[in-house]
Amino acid sequence: MFIYLSKKIAIPNNIHLKCVSWNKDQGFIACGGDDGLLRVLKLETQSDDARVKGLAAPSNLSMNQTLEGHSGAVQVVTWNEQYQKLTTSDQNGLIIVWMLYKGAWYEEMINNRNKSVVRSMSWNADGQKICIVYEDGAVIVGSVDGNRIWGKELKGNQLAHVAWSPDSKILLFGMANGEVQIFDNQGNFIMKMTISCLASAAGAVSIAGIHWYAGTGGYIEPDCPCLAICFDNGRCQVMRYENDENPVCIDTLMNVVSIQWNHCGSVLAVAGSLRATNVEKEFNVVQFYTPFGEHLRTLKVPGKQMTGVGWEGGGLRIGLAVDSYLYFANIRPDYKWGYCCSTVVYAFTKPERQEYCVVFWDTKNNEKFVKYVKSLISVTTSGDFCILASKADDSPPQDDVELEPGCPARYVLILCNTIGTPLDSKYIDIDPLFVTMTKTHVIAASKEAFYLWQYRVAKKLTAMEINQVTRTRKEGRERVYHVDGNTSGAGDGGPDFAKAFAATRDPICCVTATDKTLMVGRESGSLHRYSLPNVALIQKYSLNNRAHYLSLNCNSSRLAVIDIAGVLSLLDLEARSSSSASSSSPPDDAAGNPAAAGDPSKFERKDVWDMKWANDNPDLFAMMEKTRMYVFRNLDPEEPIQTSGYICNFEDLEIKSVLLDEIMKDPERPNKDNLINFEIRSLRDSRALIEKVGIEDASQFIEDNPHPRLWRLLAEAALQKLDLKTAEKAFVRCKDYQGIEFVKRLANLQSEPMKQAEVAAYFGSFEEAERMYLDMDRRDLAIGLRIKLGDWFRVLQLLKTGSGDCDDALLQQAYNAVGDYFADRQKWVNAVQYYLQGRNQERLAECYYMLEDYEGLERLTAELPENHKLLPEIGQMFATVGMCEQAVKAYLKCNQPKAAVDTCVHLNQWNKAVELTRTHNMKEIKSLLSKYASHLLEKNKTLEAVELYRKAHHFLDAAKLMFKIADEEAEKRSRPLRVKKLYVLAARLVENYHEQVKTSQQSKAKGKKSEATFALAGLLEEDATSSDSRIVDNAWRGAEAYHFFLLAQRQLYEGYMENAMRTALYLREYEDIIPVVEIYSLLALCAAVSRAFGTCSQAFIKLESLESLDAGQQQLYEDLALEIFTRHPPKDSRTLERRRSSEGSEGKLPMCIVTGLPIQEYQFWMCSVCKHCAVENEIRKYNFCPLCHSPVA
Repeated sequence: MFIYLSKKIAIPNNIHLKCVSWNKDQGFIACGGDDGLLRVLKLETQSDDARVKGLAAPSNLSMNQTLEGHSGAVQVVTWNEQYQKLTTSDQNGLIIVWMLYKGAWYEEMINNRNKSVVRSMSWNADGQKICIVYEDGAVIVGSVDGNRIWGKELKGNQLAHVAWSPDSKILLFGMANGEVQIFDNQGNFIMKMTISCLASAAGAVSIAGIHWYAGTGGYIEPDCPCLAICFDNGRCQVMRYENDENPVCIDTLMNVVSIQWNHCGSVLAVAGSLRATNVEKEFNVVQFYTPFGEHLRTLKVPGKQMTGVGWEGGGLRIGLAVDSYLYFANIRPDYKWGYCCSTVVYAFTKPERQEYCVVFWDTKNNEKFVKYVKSLISVTTSGDFCILASKADDSPPQDDVELEPGCPARYVLILCNTIGTPLDSKYIDIDPLFVTMTKTHVIAASKEAFYLWQYRVAKKLTAMEINQVTRTRKEGRERVYHVDGNTSGAGDGGPDFAKAFAATRDPICCVTATDKTLMVGRESGSLHRYSLPNVALIQKYSLNNRAHYLSLNCNSSRLAVIDIAGVLSLLDLEARSSSSASSSSPPDDAAGNPAAAGDPSKFERKDVWDMKWANDNPDLFAMMEKTRMYVFRNLDPEEPIQTSGYICNFEDLEIKSVLLDEIMKDPERPNKDNLINFEIRSLRDSRALIEKVGIEDASQFIEDNPHPRLWRLLAEAALQKLDLKTAEKAFVRCKDYQGIEFVKRLANLQSEPMKQAEVAAYFGSFEEAERMYLDMDRRDLAIGLRIKLGDWFRVLQLLKTGSGDCDDALLQQAYNAVGDYFADRQKWVNAVQYYLQGRNQERLAECYYMLEDYEGLERLTAELPENHKLLPEIGQMFATVGMCEQAVKAYLKCNQPKAAVDTCVHLNQWNKAVELTRTHNMKEIKSLLSKYASHLLEKNKTLEAVELYRKAHHFLDAAKLMFKIADEEAEKRSRPLRVKKLYVLAARLVENYHEQVKTSQQSKAKGKKSEATFALAGLLEEDATSSDSRIVDNAWRGAEAYHFFLLAQRQLYEGYMENAMRTALYLREYEDIIPVVEIYSLLALCAAVSRAFGTCSQAFIKLESLESLDAGQQQLYEDLALEIFTRHPPKDSRTLERRRSSEGSEGKLPMCIVTGLPIQEYQFWMCSVCKHCAVENEIRKYNFCPLCHSPVA
């Protein structure tokens, strides 16, 4: 940062000021002094010129109000920014709260304890509470509306300072004896703060200031120190929080009177006086520090006694109270920014995020790209690329780093393009305090060493890299040099970070580089000049002061140096002969005679904070001095321009400058108004000459001050006047081959209007050129011009407006081009209309697909002729969205049945696939099926395989799988109802198979219907061999078993005990399907309940004799049997016996599936599907067959 005094305001009657405070939000400045002096001022910048903004604009006092009310010296002034209130207090202890009403300040509240004097007041971060401390130890906390919240007397303490924590939970009290005590926001003591910065300080100390930055503007890095406590002896400590164990300690070596953080907590201003060595009197200074204790700048201030300091809200100005004056100093912050290829890159912090927000603002298209970077250190740009240096948050990928094992890289350099995309990165071990880059190299320097990385970007191999292909990859890319080492330029190994940490007495303070020279500045004022790319130390120079900024001109012949005091001087690196302005290589005596090579010229400018050499002229540079920009040509300044912008670029006699201060006010929305172009004098003069005097004189002037930009200006002016001779000469001088060709083409044209139209087109006045062509009745040329420009909308208009016929081919081309225009922007609806007119079927298909207009696609399929090359694509489109039928149509129309079948298979439309293979006599359906089925079975998707076989009418295969699933479920002892359903499904599949065999046999009998059905019937019959007979013949057995098993239990629960027992007796037939234990347990239960203890006894005998049960279970059954049969004799009633005998007398009777009893009647109902019977009276209650669930007829 750079700082300089800019304004001084005198207080009338020489009244001395005691304090000053600057309102960060509204910009009011309050200053208090002796005899009750209290003034509120406001500086406003008025500027009519849009280019003169910010600090460069003249600032006047828009408010200068004296506030009457205090009698004694005003000692404390503090703002409440949220509620626009000013709180002041004088030596008599009177406190006044002032409010703003209709543009003026008025008393709102008054308070006086009459006991003691107020030493300090502080509003909390949200402006809701104020804490007031009195000298006698009294503390009062009040609300914004004047109510007292609490008060407390701290006995035996003299209070001097108070500060709130950012979250308003903690209060810090500074005592007169230099102690700092920590209290909570209710006034309860927590602890004393440890003051480590006063170690080894002798004598009594008092606190000069406590300021806790509230984080309103974000933090410059995560966990950044923000609480500053400073003592009058110059010792200062900066802490992260109130009980930080290791604070940053600073010894400012001055007598401090006041301290304050800037708006974003990045700079701490410490104001006071410095005792000069060997001189008795003191002089006033403000020292500026980072939160980590690094000294940034010193500002000397005239006057005897400084009493206060206040930052402006944007951090660009600082106000100082000295004697009876208010001094203002302007600050030029060191923004993290850069400019590459018409893109401004800048970084800022947000309160809600820990990372830096880096914006890549493309000024040409006014687009911005945002990237977040943690702990950003710097932004450096060159050419088309940008380097972001930051702290590494975690250990880097191993292959990219050549560090000691076990020590992670601490910093990272990220190479980005102009939209913030990372192209490459390097992890390094040295702190990149100073970074510079050229077209091929990045140089990062710490205080002791510098690191060289030759970066590569795809498609841009420099000649130097091509030569290095023979070297090993890493050796050529990265190297590290210590600043005290002697570098010979010989190729040494890869980067050795170990040597980079050796301490040096004379640290590096700045670096700069061009393609062939690297300059390194050191704190003692010496400069090292190295050659690039082989890094050999060529020469050392010594300056009087420590350099802060270095810059080399475009041919590396001259170095500009800005030192820490803001003085710009120049250093000739190559001896200049009197004849030429600069020689590209130094004469021989330069090496031997250092005086000849490094004689600094007498040039010197003060208060310089930015400068840029022209990219295309070694003698031109622009520099910023306070709020003025000067352009120097051969060390002669042009008249200055008022601006406070940072210089981006200087080429083609134009300076691009960016008002970063304005952009940082609203960094999320950069405005093109904050980018300014300045033309230098020779360009302005040439333009004026051409406009006012004429081409001849201008040509002479440019001859005397040659520059390609001026020749181009002349060429364009000559073209406008159709002075082709001058134009050609000027194009030759600025080496514009296209321009020369254009002039030649013009010379060949006969008519004058034709030439004028061509020139208008050359300058981009296309409307005018088109009008000229149409006036000459050359519609073809107008259309040709629009086609060149790609303005097909206008081409269409011209084609339609013309009289007579227009070229159909061209019209179609225009329709299609407009269609393309809409399609590129994904406006498919508009595109369709134009493609229809342009008969572009390929793009139409694409548009319909994008619009999901499948009806349109179907229409297109119908319109296309057979075997059209678009049909397979349309088929594919339909297939991707699962529209099988339409896809098949498209494939069949272009004679691709194979693709159609594949689509059916892919979409699981197996019946369609089978049908297609039959109609097209394709043999591979069976193999396809088995392939797909085995694939499904591998993945354990048995049900999908069943579905597949079912759809393909392979019912037997489906049934086999289904029976397998049912058997597995039965083994798992799943819910019986589920198992029954699975068996029913399997049996239904077998019934389908029977049906199929029957119809195939019928078709055989009726005559040869078709070969394919014939073959299929044969195949199916062969399949049903003996191994499948169990499945085919006894398909319903499993379903029956579980049906009766469920029925018995249902009857039991419904109270039909005897029927339940009869059904359970029938279950004995199915011992192969239902576990025997289940059957006989159920039977025993039903028999016992219906008091048929004989049957029950037989069931128990069976259960006790089962080998599948272990001894323990058998014992349980025996005990249960003993318990039952000691009470009841194991006998059935007679009637039951008789009914049981009658059951078997005439062989097997059919069982009723409703009741579970044998059917005695001769007439009964039979299910059409499963062929099971039921008593007619019983089945009437049902709509569906109880076994197979098919509807009852």
